Amino acid sequence: MAAFLLLLVVSSLSFAAVDPVQCTTASRSHVHIVYLGHNNGLSPSLTTRFHLQLLSRVFAEPEEARQAILYSYSYGFSGFAAVLNSTQATTLSETEEVISVFRSRMLQLHTTRSWDFMGLNLHLQMEQPSSQMHLKYGGDVIVGILDTGVWPESESFRDDPHLGPVPSSWRGTCVGGQQFDPATACNRKLIGARYYLAGFEAETGPLNTSGGAEYLSARDRVGHGTHTASTAVGAVSPNASYFGGLGRGAARGGAPRARLAVYKVCWFKDLTGRCNDADILAAFDDALHDGVHVISASLGSPPPLSPLFATSTEVGSFHAMQLGVSTVFSAGNDGPDAGMVQNVSPWGLTVAASTIDRRFPTVIALGNNASFVGEGFIVKDMRMPLVESTSVFADGTCSLDQLVNRTAASGKIVLCFSTMGMVSGEGAALAVYAGGGSGVIFSDSSSRRSNQDNFLPTVHVNLRQGTHILNYIQSRSRQRPTVHIAPSRTVVGKTPAPAIAYFSSRGPSSISPNILKPDITAPGVNILAAWPPKSSPTMLPLDKRSTEWNFDTGTSMSCPHVTGIVAILRSVHPTWSPAAIKSALMTTAYVHDDTSDAMLAGGTQKAADAFDTGAGHVDPLRALDPGLVYDADARDHVHFLCSLGYTEAQVRQMVLPSPALDTRCGGGAIGDADLNYPAIVLPELRAAATVKRTVTNVGLQAETVYHATVISPQGAHVEVWPPALAFSTRCARAEYHVTVTPAKLSRGRYDFGEIVWFDGYHRVRTPLVVRVTNLPDAGVGAQPTNQHRDTY
Repeated sequence: MAAFLLLLVVSSLSFAAVDPVQCTTASRSHVHIVYLGHNNGLSPSLTTRFHLQLLSRVFAEPEEARQAILYSYSYGFSGFAAVLNSTQATTLSETEEVISVFRSRMLQLHTTRSWDFMGLNLHLQMEQPSSQMHLKYGGDVIVGILDTGVWPESESFRDDPHLGPVPSSWRGTCVGGQQFDPATACNRKLIGARYYLAGFEAETGPLNTSGGAEYLSARDRVGHGTHTASTAVGAVSPNASYFGGLGRGAARGGAPRARLAVYKVCWFKDLTGRCNDADILAAFDDALHDGVHVISASLGSPPPLSPLFATSTEVGSFHAMQLGVSTVFSAGNDGPDAGMVQNVSPWGLTVAASTIDRRFPTVIALGNNASFVGEGFIVKDMRMPLVESTSVFADGTCSLDQLVNRTAASGKIVLCFSTMGMVSGEGAALAVYAGGGSGVIFSDSSSRRSNQDNFLPTVHVNLRQGTHILNYIQSRSRQRPTVHIAPSRTVVGKTPAPAIAYFSSRGPSSISPNILKPDITAPGVNILAAWPPKSSPTMLPLDKRSTEWNFDTGTSMSCPHVTGIVAILRSVHPTWSPAAIKSALMTTAYVHDDTSDAMLAGGTQKAADAFDTGAGHVDPLRALDPGLVYDADARDHVHFLCSLGYTEAQVRQMVLPSPALDTRCGGGAIGDADLNYPAIVLPELRAAATVKRTVTNVGLQAETVYHATVISPQGAHVEVWPPALAFSTRCARAEYHVTVTPAKLSRGRYDFGEIVWFDGYHRVRTPLVVRVTNLPDAGVGAQPTNQHRDTY
């Protein structure tokens, strides 16, 4: 029976990787999103009426149009989602009022020592700041989480009278539903909750809510949304731990005083969370109407990427940016291959994942008294026989399809190898469980190891350790091999960190290579946060355990870390734009670990570069006082949209109007490399090129001078003019130009440098990435190289 259930699990997991929408014929109707730009200041009712009139052009009867429409987006922007066939979609796309029409896809989820590691410790949190530059930890900032919902009874979201009344700017609501009573679920902490599934059900059929399979409400069935929300804004919860021991400490979000609004857009199906574009865009629209200040979305779709205005996340975040709302995205979990980063728009903040200095060492003692230290989440002592995988599986690969001996593993620990990455720790644990095994020692490359709860007790070791254990087993031909695995311990500060997680999606952006992505990295490995007690830690049907705190790993976990920090910055600097907040985070980030060595790129044997880390690892304390910021106003985005090929008429529809705004593209319109971004990327440098940047002094000293130091990428020479920038009470903004000239010996690969502005206190670092392509058949690469330093 166990084997049958496991086969069902594996089949479901395999099916989850296939989008059912893509498996249908072209003649079938699908959910499409029709994007129209901003709403021209019209009321929601007038906007919806216009949407129906536009949709009626492709239907014979008005009633058919009303039945086809799923959402009318009418608050933060204008557009609608409707069930259309390909002919109807094409006809609408050719209409003058329409900017884009695109299929609504299914997106996937990218699935508290971390705050101490970044310097936001509990001592600072309890201080009563007396000046603006001290930490306020979110104040009355409202954070909107687009995810799988929330478990409102969690300690992370408890009511707190010290928070005071709900902010008067809040215009949202707490929507009731299955096992979700607004009277008890929402409070002064969790101030709003909504859920969206019209797009999901239109593509997959009715939601299965039988037997607690899902909740037709904002209640979280998957655990992902509860985890991300508590990481971002969870209240302080003393003595949190995993099953009463591991990771014990005070769990808290980065902005524990911030208010939480939950928008459930992802639903549990085929053992994973699935999120429909149409539902996501509806949540963006409501969140902007409700009055959130920060939006967090740990979801996305892997390459090939759609154009920027043909995806819900990029459309929603573009209009959020115009309304002063920051949007934080996860970069994706498709590393370490290059070019797999997701959520690449310049107005969104894209977060990679890295490690922290906490480990869970687990001692393995063999019968010959040899011992090794692996990592695991082992909660009880284990003493039992040890076997190698070849005695259980046909070719020694720990996978269900190779299981041949269902008795050899019974009551034993099985040694498994990753087999060149073909088998995961979770897959090996399920296969061993099907064979009656009691646990797994899983050997993999140290650069790719990822400790996680696999339901069956699993200890991760590196290849060298695994080889020694295998030699021990093979040498005991006359005496049964045995092993003693001790409970895992929590150790802090003994491992160099941060390092980029091997799974974290890397740059460059596959559709906007002039924009550095990811933007920044933050903790995303083995993060302990709140969890629904009715959802098992692994979400496997076989797992009947219950916990209120769970470890999870992914860029889904690093994203809410940055969300919490953005909430802090918004609280301390309420007038800063989303671009200024992003700039503060990027220019103050660091690129070395806590041993002052170069940060490593997991999954490779190299030091991390800007395509791994973005600008570097987030430093929340330094970001509070960055000195200079790269701000971007509406005119900057007009230029950027023009560079993407949009007409002036379309740009006027997309950019909110203002009296002084010139929406003309003009013959001299700048390219996307000149967008005032806190990084410079030149992916096709054939001859000398000059780009401009503008910085604004936001430091406490209005009268100050910054001097530039440049590290030129190998294969190029970089000059900055002027070499010094003077600021005063009359002049808080300054421009500078960067001229990059190819060297004689160019290699046709990406090389990395930086520009640093320094005033004696503030260090404002701007990554510089160049690929010289002036040689015939120049190859593509992304390996870091030697650099030389120029000081002006």
